[in-house]
Amino acid sequence: MSAHTPFLEHEAALGPLASRYVGVEALPWKPTPTPGIDMKILLQDKETGLLTALFRWAPGTALDLHEHVEIEQTYVLSGSIVDDEGEVREGDFVWRPAGNRHLARSPNGALVLSFFLKPNRFLSGPSAGQALE
Repeated sequence: MSAHTPFLEHEAALGPLASRYVGVEALPWKPTPTPGIDMKILLQDKETGLLTALFRWAPGTALDLHEHVEIEQTYVLSGSIVDDEGEVREGDFVWRPAGNRHLARSPNGALVLSFFLKPNRFLSGPSAGQALE
């Protein structure tokens, strides 16, 4: 099975059909290519691009222009994320269709839970041409 949770204790000992109970607090924060945004990977399948992760945005962070290759879903646990289309605040949910392009920023910081079917493709900035993993 290619889907897994990095750093999940005892995952290797579980059978292929066993449930994975994830103690999120024990997972490490991993830096992303964007300074000011860290993530905890809850579920990842590198073969398909599937990713479920918590993202922690420091106040004032901006994410360069990127394209959502497949549907992206984000639920805001705290703070807010802003782009030219609007703002998604604590307790709100946004989803973006494949092909959506935008710049995102978090003036006051945020903690969000995001679901990706494929990694974003960055169109500007230092990550241009790369996919978020």
